[in-house]
Amino acid sequence: MISKLFNFIIVCLFIFCLHFSGQAQAIELTDDIQVHGFLSQGYFLTSDNQLFGSSDSGGSLDFTEAGLNASWSPFTDLRFGAQALFRRAGPRHEHDIELDFGLLDYTILSTADSRFGVRLGRVKNPYGFYSETRDVLFTRPTIILPQSIYADATRDLALSADGGLFYGEYRNDWGNLSLDLEAMIPRGESLDTEIVTLGADFPGNTYSKLSYIGRLIYDLGDGRYRMAITAARLDTRYKSKLLPPDDLLSGKEIFKPLVVSMQYNQEKLSITSEYAIRSSTTTGFGSEFDNSITGEGYYLQALYRFSDDLYAVGRYDAFYVDRKDKNGKKFQDNTGYPAHSRFAKDWTIGLRYYVNPSFLLAAEYHYINGTAWLLPLQENLDPFDLEQHWHLFALAAGLRF
Repeated sequence: MISKLFNFIIVCLFIFCLHFSGQAQAIELTDDIQVHGFLSQGYFLTSDNQLFGSSDSGGSLDFTEAGLNASWSPFTDLRFGAQALFRRAGPRHEHDIELDFGLLDYTILSTADSRFGVRLGRVKNPYGFYSETRDVLFTRPTIILPQSIYADATRDLALSADGGLFYGEYRNDWGNLSLDLEAMIPRGESLDTEIVTLGADFPGNTYSKLSYIGRLIYDLGDGRYRMAITAARLDTRYKSKLLPPDDLLSGKEIFKPLVVSMQYNQEKLSITSEYAIRSSTTTGFGSEFDNSITGEGYYLQALYRFSDDLYAVGRYDAFYVDRKDKNGKKFQDNTGYPAHSRFAKDWTIGLRYYVNPSFLLAAEYHYINGTAWLLPLQENLDPFDLEQHWHLFALAAGLRF
Protein backbone atom coordinates (compact mmCIF):
# COMPACT_ATOMS: atom_id res chain seq x y z
CA MET A 1 0.00 0.00 0.00
CA ILE A 2 2.78 2.45 0.95
CA SER A 3 4.66 1.89 -2.31
CA LYS A 4 1.52 2.37 -4.42
CA LEU A 5 0.60 5.51 -2.53
CA PHE A 6 4.14 6.78 -3.09
CA ASN A 7 3.77 6.04 -6.82
CA PHE A 8 0.52 8.02 -6.87
CA ILE A 9 2.30 10.99 -5.26
CA ILE A 10 5.03 10.76 -7.91
CA VAL A 11 2.37 10.78 -10.65
CA CYS A 12 0.73 13.83 -9.06
CA LEU A 13 4.07 15.65 -8.93
CA PHE A 14 4.67 14.80 -12.59
CA ILE A 15 1.27 16.23 -13.58
CA PHE A 16 1.93 19.29 -11.43
CA CYS A 17 5.35 19.87 -13.02
CA LEU A 18 3.85 19.32 -16.46
CA HIS A 19 1.43 22.14 -15.78
CA PHE A 20 4.09 24.61 -14.66
CA SER A 21 6.45 23.64 -17.45
CA GLY A 22 4.21 25.70 -19.70
CA GLN A 23 2.80 22.72 -21.59
CA ALA A 24 -0.59 22.92 -19.94
CA GLN A 25 -1.83 25.70 -22.19
CA ALA A 26 -4.68 25.62 -24.66
CA ILE A 27 -3.38 25.36 -28.22
CA GLU A 28 -4.80 27.74 -30.79
CA LEU A 29 -3.45 26.72 -34.19
CA THR A 30 -5.44 29.48 -35.90
CA ASP A 31 -8.39 31.68 -34.98
CA ASP A 32 -10.66 28.89 -36.19
CA ILE A 33 -8.86 25.82 -34.82
CA GLN A 34 -8.40 25.00 -31.13
CA VAL A 35 -6.94 21.97 -29.36
CA HIS A 36 -7.64 21.05 -25.74
CA GLY A 37 -6.88 18.06 -23.57
CA PHE A 38 -7.03 16.53 -20.12
CA LEU A 39 -5.25 13.91 -18.05
CA SER A 40 -6.20 12.33 -14.73
CA GLN A 41 -4.72 9.57 -12.59
CA GLY A 42 -6.57 7.76 -9.82
CA TYR A 43 -5.65 5.61 -6.84
CA PHE A 44 -8.26 3.23 -5.37
CA LEU A 45 -8.08 1.31 -2.10
CA THR A 46 -10.89 -1.02 -0.97
CA SER A 47 -11.34 -3.01 2.22
CA ASP A 48 -12.86 -5.88 0.21
CA ASN A 49 -13.81 -6.55 -3.42
CA GLN A 50 -11.91 -5.09 -6.36
CA LEU A 51 -12.41 -1.90 -8.34
CA PHE A 52 -10.20 -0.86 -11.27
CA GLY A 53 -7.49 -3.39 -10.50
CA SER A 54 -6.32 -5.09 -7.30
CA SER A 55 -7.64 -2.34 -5.07
CA ASP A 56 -8.04 -4.73 -2.11
CA SER A 57 -4.35 -5.65 -2.14
CA GLY A 58 -2.60 -2.43 -1.19
CA GLY A 59 -4.53 -0.25 -3.58
CA SER A 60 -4.57 0.15 -7.36
CA LEU A 61 -3.20 2.77 -9.73
CA ASP A 62 -4.86 1.11 -12.73
CA PHE A 63 -7.11 4.07 -13.49
CA THR A 64 -6.02 6.66 -16.02
CA GLU A 65 -8.13 8.95 -18.21
CA ALA A 66 -6.74 11.14 -20.98
CA GLY A 67 -8.36 12.98 -23.83
CA LEU A 68 -7.36 15.20 -26.72
CA ASN A 69 -9.93 17.17 -28.66
CA ALA A 70 -9.88 19.61 -31.53
CA SER A 71 -12.49 21.88 -33.07
CA TRP A 72 -12.56 23.79 -36.32
CA SER A 73 -15.07 26.51 -37.20
CA PRO A 74 -14.65 27.43 -40.86
CA PHE A 75 -17.87 29.47 -40.70
CA THR A 76 -19.86 31.06 -37.90
CA ASP A 77 -22.64 28.48 -38.09
CA LEU A 78 -20.52 25.41 -38.79
CA ARG A 79 -18.16 23.52 -36.49
CA PHE A 80 -16.26 20.25 -36.78
CA GLY A 81 -15.12 18.60 -33.56
CA ALA A 82 -13.53 15.35 -32.43
CA GLN A 83 -12.09 13.86 -29.27
CA ALA A 84 -9.94 10.78 -28.76
CA LEU A 85 -9.93 9.09 -25.35
CA PHE A 86 -7.39 6.86 -23.65
CA ARG A 87 -8.70 4.93 -20.67
CA ARG A 88 -7.13 2.42 -18.33
CA ALA A 89 -9.61 0.96 -15.83
CA GLY A 90 -8.66 -2.49 -14.63
CA PRO A 91 -7.68 -5.76 -16.34
CA ARG A 92 -10.17 -5.69 -19.22
CA HIS A 93 -9.57 -2.03 -20.01
CA GLU A 94 -5.81 -1.75 -19.87
CA HIS A 95 -5.15 0.37 -22.97
CA ASP A 96 -8.51 1.45 -24.39
CA ILE A 97 -8.28 4.07 -27.12
CA GLU A 98 -11.55 5.19 -28.63
CA LEU A 99 -13.21 7.97 -30.57
CA ASP A 100 -15.32 9.67 -27.93
CA PHE A 101 -17.00 11.99 -30.42
CA GLY A 102 -16.44 13.11 -33.99
CA LEU A 103 -19.13 15.36 -35.39
CA LEU A 104 -20.39 18.12 -37.60
CA ASP A 105 -22.33 20.80 -35.71
CA TYR A 106 -24.48 23.09 -37.85
CA THR A 107 -26.51 25.98 -36.41
CA ILE A 108 -29.74 26.20 -38.38
CA LEU A 109 -31.07 29.34 -36.68
CA SER A 110 -29.57 31.72 -34.14
CA THR A 111 -31.24 34.82 -32.68
CA ALA A 112 -30.82 36.93 -29.56
CA ASP A 113 -32.99 34.55 -27.52
CA SER A 114 -32.89 31.21 -29.36
CA ARG A 115 -30.62 28.75 -31.14
CA PHE A 116 -31.40 25.60 -33.10
CA GLY A 117 -29.05 23.17 -34.77
CA VAL A 118 -28.04 19.61 -35.59
CA ARG A 119 -25.03 17.41 -34.83
CA LEU A 120 -24.17 14.49 -37.09
CA GLY A 121 -21.59 11.74 -36.58
CA ARG A 122 -20.54 10.27 -33.27
CA VAL A 123 -22.24 12.50 -30.72
CA LYS A 124 -22.35 12.67 -26.93
CA ASN A 125 -25.57 11.28 -25.49
CA PRO A 126 -27.71 13.81 -23.56
CA TYR A 127 -28.37 11.87 -20.35
CA GLY A 128 -28.93 13.51 -16.97
CA PHE A 129 -26.65 16.26 -15.74
CA TYR A 130 -23.21 14.66 -16.03
CA SER A 131 -23.08 12.01 -18.76
CA GLU A 132 -21.68 14.23 -21.51
CA THR A 133 -18.63 15.21 -19.44
CA ARG A 134 -18.29 12.14 -17.20
CA ASP A 135 -14.74 11.29 -18.31
CA VAL A 136 -13.28 14.66 -17.26
CA LEU A 137 -12.37 14.92 -13.56
CA PHE A 138 -12.99 18.70 -13.57
CA THR A 139 -16.59 18.41 -14.77
CA ARG A 140 -17.92 15.71 -12.45
CA PRO A 141 -18.59 16.35 -8.74
CA THR A 142 -16.68 13.30 -7.45
CA ILE A 143 -14.03 10.86 -8.63
CA ILE A 144 -16.72 8.21 -8.96
CA LEU A 145 -20.09 9.43 -10.20
CA PRO A 146 -23.28 8.16 -8.49
CA GLN A 147 -23.56 4.66 -9.89
CA SER A 148 -27.35 4.58 -9.55
CA ILE A 149 -27.51 6.94 -12.56
CA TYR A 150 -24.07 6.80 -14.22
CA ALA A 151 -23.01 3.16 -13.86
CA ASP A 152 -19.50 2.46 -15.12
CA ALA A 153 -20.68 -1.00 -16.17
CA THR A 154 -22.90 0.58 -18.86
CA ARG A 155 -20.50 3.40 -19.73
CA ASP A 156 -20.04 2.33 -23.37
CA LEU A 157 -23.79 2.44 -24.02
CA ALA A 158 -24.32 5.75 -22.25
CA LEU A 159 -21.33 7.83 -23.31
CA SER A 160 -21.77 8.47 -27.04
CA ALA A 161 -23.34 6.96 -30.15
CA ASP A 162 -23.35 7.18 -33.92
CA GLY A 163 -26.27 9.10 -35.37
CA GLY A 164 -27.85 12.53 -35.40
CA LEU A 165 -28.95 14.96 -32.69
CA PHE A 166 -31.27 17.95 -32.93
CA TYR A 167 -30.84 20.62 -30.26
CA GLY A 168 -32.72 23.78 -29.44
CA GLU A 169 -32.34 26.55 -26.87
CA TYR A 170 -34.80 29.28 -25.95
CA ARG A 171 -34.07 32.05 -23.42
CA ASN A 172 -36.65 34.32 -21.81
CA ASP A 173 -37.32 36.31 -18.64
CA TRP A 174 -39.09 33.29 -17.12
CA GLY A 175 -36.13 30.99 -17.71
CA ASN A 176 -34.18 29.04 -20.30
CA LEU A 177 -35.28 25.87 -22.09
CA SER A 178 -33.02 23.45 -23.93
CA LEU A 179 -34.08 20.35 -25.82
CA ASP A 180 -31.98 17.49 -27.23
CA LEU A 181 -33.44 14.74 -29.44
CA GLU A 182 -31.18 11.99 -30.74
CA ALA A 183 -31.58 8.97 -33.01
CA MET A 184 -28.51 6.75 -32.89
CA ILE A 185 -26.82 3.37 -32.88
CA PRO A 186 -25.36 2.88 -29.36
CA ARG A 187 -21.90 1.45 -28.81
CA GLY A 188 -23.08 -1.97 -27.67
CA GLU A 189 -20.23 -4.21 -28.88
CA SER A 190 -18.27 -4.34 -25.60
CA LEU A 191 -17.90 -7.26 -23.22
CA ASP A 192 -19.14 -5.02 -20.40
CA THR A 193 -22.46 -4.63 -22.24
CA GLU A 194 -22.73 -8.39 -22.68
CA ILE A 195 -22.08 -9.08 -19.00
CA VAL A 196 -24.58 -6.45 -17.87
CA THR A 197 -27.22 -7.79 -20.27
CA LEU A 198 -26.66 -11.54 -19.92
CA GLY A 199 -24.64 -11.89 -16.71
CA ALA A 200 -21.67 -13.68 -18.30
CA ASP A 201 -19.30 -13.79 -21.28
CA PHE A 202 -20.83 -15.98 -24.00
CA PRO A 203 -19.26 -17.01 -27.34
CA GLY A 204 -21.46 -14.73 -29.42
CA ASN A 205 -21.38 -10.96 -29.94
CA THR A 206 -23.47 -8.05 -28.74
CA TYR A 207 -24.44 -5.16 -31.01
CA SER A 208 -27.03 -2.38 -31.10
CA LYS A 209 -29.88 -1.32 -33.34
CA LEU A 210 -31.54 2.06 -33.90
CA SER A 211 -32.27 3.69 -30.55
CA TYR A 212 -33.57 7.02 -29.26
CA ILE A 213 -32.93 9.46 -26.43
CA GLY A 214 -34.31 12.87 -25.51
CA ARG A 215 -33.68 15.40 -22.76
CA LEU A 216 -35.44 18.62 -21.74
CA ILE A 217 -33.72 21.08 -19.35
CA TYR A 218 -35.32 24.08 -17.65
CA ASP A 219 -32.98 26.68 -16.14
CA LEU A 220 -34.32 29.50 -13.94
CA GLY A 221 -32.62 32.39 -12.20
CA ASP A 222 -29.33 32.24 -14.14
CA GLY A 223 -28.71 28.68 -13.05
CA ARG A 224 -30.04 28.91 -9.49
CA TYR A 225 -32.66 26.28 -10.31
CA ARG A 226 -32.10 23.52 -12.87
CA MET A 227 -34.55 20.77 -13.77
CA ALA A 228 -34.27 18.09 -16.43
CA ILE A 229 -36.03 15.00 -17.67
CA THR A 230 -34.35 12.34 -19.82
CA ALA A 231 -36.03 9.42 -21.58
CA ALA A 232 -34.46 6.78 -23.81
CA ARG A 233 -35.14 3.53 -25.65
CA LEU A 234 -32.01 1.46 -26.21
CA ASP A 235 -32.07 -1.66 -28.38
CA THR A 236 -29.19 -4.10 -27.70
CA ARG A 237 -28.92 -7.45 -29.49
CA TYR A 238 -26.94 -10.66 -29.04
CA LYS A 239 -26.01 -12.91 -31.96
CA SER A 240 -25.00 -16.46 -31.06
CA LYS A 241 -22.06 -18.24 -32.69
CA LEU A 242 -22.66 -21.75 -31.40
CA LEU A 243 -25.64 -23.88 -30.43
CA PRO A 244 -26.97 -24.47 -26.90
CA PRO A 245 -25.79 -25.54 -24.38
CA ASP A 246 -22.46 -23.99 -25.44
CA ASP A 247 -24.13 -20.71 -26.36
CA LEU A 248 -27.39 -18.83 -25.97
CA LEU A 249 -30.04 -18.36 -28.56
CA SER A 250 -29.86 -14.97 -30.27
CA GLY A 251 -32.01 -12.36 -28.55
CA LYS A 252 -32.42 -8.71 -27.66
CA GLU A 253 -32.84 -6.39 -24.69
CA ILE A 254 -34.98 -3.24 -24.79
CA PHE A 255 -33.83 -0.84 -22.09
CA LYS A 256 -36.03 2.17 -21.24
CA PRO A 257 -34.60 4.52 -18.59
CA LEU A 258 -36.42 7.63 -17.38
CA VAL A 259 -34.36 10.12 -15.36
CA VAL A 260 -35.61 13.18 -13.47
CA SER A 261 -32.87 15.63 -12.42
CA MET A 262 -33.02 18.66 -10.12
CA GLN A 263 -30.40 21.10 -8.87
CA TYR A 264 -30.40 24.15 -6.58
CA ASN A 265 -27.38 26.48 -6.62
CA GLN A 266 -26.26 29.23 -4.27
CA GLU A 267 -22.92 30.99 -4.03
CA LYS A 268 -21.61 28.49 -1.47
CA LEU A 269 -23.99 25.53 -1.68
CA SER A 270 -25.27 23.30 -4.48
CA ILE A 271 -27.80 20.53 -3.93
CA THR A 272 -28.36 17.98 -6.68
CA SER A 273 -30.67 14.99 -6.90
CA GLU A 274 -31.51 12.59 -9.72
CA TYR A 275 -34.01 9.75 -9.80
CA ALA A 276 -34.15 7.00 -12.42
CA ILE A 277 -36.60 4.26 -13.14
CA ARG A 278 -35.44 1.65 -15.67
CA SER A 279 -37.53 -0.97 -17.40
CA SER A 280 -35.66 -3.77 -19.15
CA THR A 281 -37.16 -6.53 -21.30
CA THR A 282 -35.12 -9.40 -22.73
CA THR A 283 -36.60 -11.73 -25.34
CA GLY A 284 -35.41 -14.51 -27.64
CA PHE A 285 -32.69 -15.94 -25.38
CA GLY A 286 -34.77 -18.76 -23.93
CA SER A 287 -36.86 -19.15 -20.79
CA GLU A 288 -33.88 -18.87 -18.41
CA PHE A 289 -32.89 -15.41 -19.64
CA ASP A 290 -36.12 -13.92 -21.00
CA ASN A 291 -37.72 -11.60 -18.46
CA SER A 292 -39.02 -8.14 -17.79
CA ILE A 293 -37.77 -6.16 -14.81
CA THR A 294 -37.91 -2.58 -13.54
CA GLY A 295 -35.00 -1.13 -11.61
CA GLU A 296 -34.70 2.06 -9.58
CA GLY A 297 -31.95 4.42 -8.50
CA TYR A 298 -31.51 7.84 -6.95
CA TYR A 299 -29.05 10.04 -5.12
CA LEU A 300 -29.02 13.22 -3.04
CA GLN A 301 -25.83 15.26 -3.11
CA ALA A 302 -24.66 18.45 -1.41
CA LEU A 303 -21.58 20.39 -2.51
CA TYR A 304 -20.21 23.20 -0.33
CA ARG A 305 -17.62 25.74 -1.51
CA PHE A 306 -15.33 26.89 1.32
CA SER A 307 -13.59 29.08 -1.26
CA ASP A 308 -13.08 29.26 -5.00
CA ASP A 309 -10.38 26.61 -4.62
CA LEU A 310 -11.73 24.18 -2.00
CA TYR A 311 -14.98 22.17 -2.21
CA ALA A 312 -16.53 19.50 0.00
CA VAL A 313 -19.17 17.04 -1.17
CA GLY A 314 -21.47 14.58 0.57
CA ARG A 315 -23.84 12.12 -1.10
CA TYR A 316 -26.19 9.23 -0.50
CA ASP A 317 -26.66 6.99 -3.55
CA ALA A 318 -29.05 4.02 -3.78
CA PHE A 319 -29.48 1.50 -6.60
CA TYR A 320 -31.91 -1.42 -6.85
CA VAL A 321 -31.89 -3.92 -9.71
CA ASP A 322 -35.55 -4.80 -9.06
CA ARG A 323 -37.77 -2.20 -7.39
CA LYS A 324 -40.20 -5.01 -6.40
CA ASP A 325 -37.43 -6.89 -4.59
CA LYS A 326 -35.21 -4.13 -3.18
CA ASN A 327 -33.53 -6.29 -0.53
CA GLY A 328 -32.88 -9.12 -3.00
CA LYS A 329 -34.49 -11.79 -0.80
CA LYS A 330 -36.80 -13.13 -3.50
CA PHE A 331 -33.90 -13.28 -5.92
CA GLN A 332 -31.81 -15.20 -3.38
CA ASP A 333 -34.64 -17.66 -2.68
CA ASN A 334 -35.18 -18.30 -6.40
CA THR A 335 -31.56 -18.52 -7.56
CA GLY A 336 -29.34 -19.10 -4.53
CA TYR A 337 -27.24 -16.06 -5.39
CA PRO A 338 -26.47 -13.46 -2.68
CA ALA A 339 -29.23 -10.94 -2.00
CA HIS A 340 -26.65 -8.12 -1.78
CA SER A 341 -25.92 -8.54 -5.51
CA ARG A 342 -29.27 -6.82 -6.20
CA PHE A 343 -28.74 -3.51 -4.41
CA ALA A 344 -26.06 -0.97 -3.48
CA LYS A 345 -26.31 1.90 -0.98
CA ASP A 346 -23.33 4.24 -1.06
CA TRP A 347 -22.49 6.99 1.48
CA THR A 348 -19.80 9.33 0.11
CA ILE A 349 -17.78 12.26 1.47
CA GLY A 350 -15.06 14.03 -0.48
CA LEU A 351 -12.80 17.04 -0.91
CA ARG A 352 -11.63 18.78 -4.08
CA TYR A 353 -8.81 21.31 -4.19
CA TYR A 354 -8.08 23.41 -7.28
CA VAL A 355 -4.38 24.24 -7.12
CA ASN A 356 -5.13 26.50 -10.06
CA PRO A 357 -7.78 26.45 -12.82
CA SER A 358 -5.85 23.73 -14.68
CA PHE A 359 -4.74 21.43 -11.85
CA LEU A 360 -7.05 19.57 -9.46
CA LEU A 361 -6.59 17.21 -6.51
CA ALA A 362 -9.51 15.16 -5.18
CA ALA A 363 -10.05 12.65 -2.39
CA GLU A 364 -13.13 10.76 -1.24
CA TYR A 365 -14.34 7.98 1.03
CA HIS A 366 -17.25 5.61 0.37
CA TYR A 367 -19.06 3.24 2.71
CA ILE A 368 -21.08 0.83 0.59
CA ASN A 369 -23.73 -1.72 1.51
CA GLY A 370 -24.35 -4.03 -1.45
CA THR A 371 -22.61 -5.02 -4.66
CA ALA A 372 -25.17 -4.43 -7.43
CA TRP A 373 -23.16 -1.89 -9.41
CA LEU A 374 -19.85 -3.51 -8.54
CA LEU A 375 -20.75 -7.01 -9.71
CA PRO A 376 -20.76 -6.47 -13.52
CA LEU A 377 -17.29 -4.87 -13.52
CA GLN A 378 -14.42 -6.90 -14.89
CA GLU A 379 -12.75 -7.97 -11.63
CA ASN A 380 -15.87 -9.31 -9.91
CA LEU A 381 -17.56 -12.00 -11.97
CA ASP A 382 -18.38 -14.32 -9.03
CA PRO A 383 -20.99 -12.80 -6.66
CA PHE A 384 -20.11 -15.34 -3.95
CA ASP A 385 -16.61 -13.85 -3.68
CA LEU A 386 -17.93 -10.38 -2.82
CA GLU A 387 -18.46 -8.84 0.61
CA GLN A 388 -21.74 -7.05 1.23
CA HIS A 389 -20.31 -4.25 3.40
CA TRP A 390 -17.14 -2.63 2.11
CA HIS A 391 -15.13 0.59 2.18
CA LEU A 392 -13.55 2.54 -0.66
CA PHE A 393 -10.94 5.32 -0.53
CA ALA A 394 -9.99 7.16 -3.71
CA LEU A 395 -7.48 9.82 -4.71
CA ALA A 396 -7.19 11.54 -8.09
CA ALA A 397 -5.11 14.24 -9.74
CA GLY A 398 -6.22 16.00 -12.90
CA LEU A 399 -4.76 18.35 -15.47
CA ARG A 400 -6.50 20.19 -18.31
CA PHE A 401 -5.38 22.58 -21.01
